[in-house]
Amino acid sequence: MNLAPDFSRTLQAARHIDPVFLDSPLARDDALDAALGCQLLAKVELANPLGSFKGRGTELFCATALAPGETVCCASAGNFGQGLARAASRRGHACIVFAATQANPVKIEAMRLFGGDVRLQGHDFDAAKQAAREHAMARGVRFVEDGAEPAIAEGAGTLALELLRDATFDAAIVPVGNGALLAGIGTVLRELAPAAEIVAAVAESAPAMKLSIDAGRAITTREAQTIADGIAVRVPIASMLPHLRACCDATVAVSEPQILQAMRLIHRHLGLVVEPAGAVGVAAILADPQRYAGRRIATVLSGGNISDALRTRLFP
Repeated sequence: MNLAPDFSRTLQAARHIDPVFLDSPLARDDALDAALGCQLLAKVELANPLGSFKGRGTELFCATALAPGETVCCASAGNFGQGLARAASRRGHACIVFAATQANPVKIEAMRLFGGDVRLQGHDFDAAKQAAREHAMARGVRFVEDGAEPAIAEGAGTLALELLRDATFDAAIVPVGNGALLAGIGTVLRELAPAAEIVAAVAESAPAMKLSIDAGRAITTREAQTIADGIAVRVPIASMLPHLRACCDATVAVSEPQILQAMRLIHRHLGLVVEPAGAVGVAAILADPQRYAGRRIATVLSGGNISDALRTRLFP
């Protein structure tokens, strides 16, 4: 089975996606550009019911890939579970979401509010994913793995179509968790903007996806202890690695202090509260400013769902 997204389906995806997730704004600021040493084009995926980009892919998946009344089961650090719960419940599907016992309380509550039957199990995301997989197998329900469903990446790819419609740029920096965002954006840019450099960004404290993309094989890590919970992956999806490798020109890892600095810069100059995973594109510029100096750089502010404790710490 081919798990890679299909460019032609991405072109048709918007008609299946709730318009509240489409046509998100593109933000820029001269003072932020001066601080970064490049021109930043920030695709802002915050002002929608989920506060993240995940609704694009989950809407498309639930509209096109499910049988009537089919129950779905997934694992999530929070944003994907919100998207799947909302999209599924709007179409008459039950949605069970497994999350880690230490998951962000704000995201847990939101998943429940959107109709998810949330089960807390496992010490981290990948442990929760294993529990979800086992539950789905035992109960005979559809297991939905973010990063392994073509429709989810195809929905995410609508971001890149909008970026190319609204701007030109030299490079795109894409946060990488399970890889759906990279797969979706990379598929579109390779087709329509092949000269654009694509950089995949991870957290140094959760390096499994960088290690695996670089090596061309799945490399599992023992821990993924990063503040960027949305990209805290220990166990890559091996079947997707060839496509992810084709979708990027380089991988980079950013430190926890760089992520926090990026969040503060985004708040100061754009007036936006972005969660750690959503700030890693800006953090990548801070990590290697010479690489991006004087260039036009696009990135995705992919989510804004941070814990109350972190919000108070950074934005008192």
